[in-house]
Amino acid sequence: MAKRKTKFVCQECGYESAKWMGKCPACHQWNTMVEEIDPASVKGRTGYATSTTSAGKPEKITAIESKKEPRITTKMREFNRVLGGGIVLGSLVLIGGDPGIGKSTLLLQISAQLAEKDMSVLYVSGEESTRQTKLRADRLDITTDQLYVLSETNLYDISKQVEEVKPSFVVIDSIQTIFKEEVTSAPGSVSQVRECTMELMKIAKSNGIPIFIVGHVTKEGSIAGPRLLEHMVDAVLYFEGERHHTYRILRGVKNRFGSTHEMGIFEMKEEGLREVMNPSEIFLEERSEGAAGSTVVASMEGTRTVLVEIQALISPTSFGNPRRTATGIDHNRVPLLMAVLEKRVGLMLQNQDAYIKVAGGVKLDEPAIDLALAVSIASSFRDQPTNPNDIFVGEVGLTGEIRRVSRIEQRVQEAAKLGFKRVICPKNNLDGWNYPSGIEVIGVSSVQEALDIGLRH
Repeated sequence: MAKRKTKFVCQECGYESAKWMGKCPACHQWNTMVEEIDPASVKGRTGYATSTTSAGKPEKITAIESKKEPRITTKMREFNRVLGGGIVLGSLVLIGGDPGIGKSTLLLQISAQLAEKDMSVLYVSGEESTRQTKLRADRLDITTDQLYVLSETNLYDISKQVEEVKPSFVVIDSIQTIFKEEVTSAPGSVSQVRECTMELMKIAKSNGIPIFIVGHVTKEGSIAGPRLLEHMVDAVLYFEGERHHTYRILRGVKNRFGSTHEMGIFEMKEEGLREVMNPSEIFLEERSEGAAGSTVVASMEGTRTVLVEIQALISPTSFGNPRRTATGIDHNRVPLLMAVLEKRVGLMLQNQDAYIKVAGGVKLDEPAIDLALAVSIASSFRDQPTNPNDIFVGEVGLTGEIRRVSRIEQRVQEAAKLGFKRVICPKNNLDGWNYPSGIEVIGVSSVQEALDIGLRH
């Protein structure tokens, strides 16, 4: 009988070593090396999940026929947008999010919508019993007969049920609870997650079955398990939001079949998740007019324009080092723009605390929000409110210049649709397009010029 070989695997990054170490040399985390048996030295039973395709031969790229990937659309247009137009056959999609955020609710609703199209759906729950899943289905008013529920954690048994049911769509909730018998480590370990995901990928690719995997997240907000997990799947979606607020954001961070900058917004109701078609109205509905430090920016989230309020509070510091706090944007952008305002505009901000927040819980990371952020800081420092009918869009350079941004036409059209009267944008964006009626587009070339227009009464 062959001797079983062991190895030590880091549970944070997947680094493997022949001996135990207190500190992982790859991710520098302490006490994360766990002893596991090498799967290559263990022979176990195999099944449907271990089937492999025949070896192919290299082809000339000019001889390969290019065709559009067939997609399955759901009733949720926000969900379809994030995936790039719908679910691709044979794709493996990973959805991560905080506990209780609504991942299972979202996938159960999607499964029911596909089942209503006479598509057989297999929902595998490793954390809940079939009765618990039935209770959620009753709350969501799901009555279709094409939705099959399985409470199982053994990958071999799951693959056998996939072979018997032959579903058109599979949901695994969650990958951290699934285990493979040949791997002797505990479910949720690096080896189990990697091997189970590899087997599920073989099922999806060889049979053309879309598989959605739910992944737990760590306290830092990233998906638990090895980083290799995100590289193996075709798409990675993050379900974000506060548990005590009703709005949820589905954001794509990886997508081999579409854009990675799309965002879908949902509202959690008693009867389940409901998509929000016009998020700009929601983000601006509680905006207080006449308050200093408040500006509105037209930000692009993939192909969608979202109008969001940026709030700033500037107050004298009581300590030697002033605070710089930012929520919803990169915190490094705040001191950079404050340095530009102090150097190019003459605002003495070095002894001021700065608190920046993006209203509505949205995260903005594009350069076009620089101008709105700078105007918001100056408005709070001077205690001069901005015009509530103004929109600010533009990238701010270190010399105080305003640089052009992309898709200015879509931003202005969204502002006009919601009743705004003026858009202050880079001067280089004014040529080559027609402005919508009922809105004034003003081009500026410096931060000082934008402040003169935006804070003038």
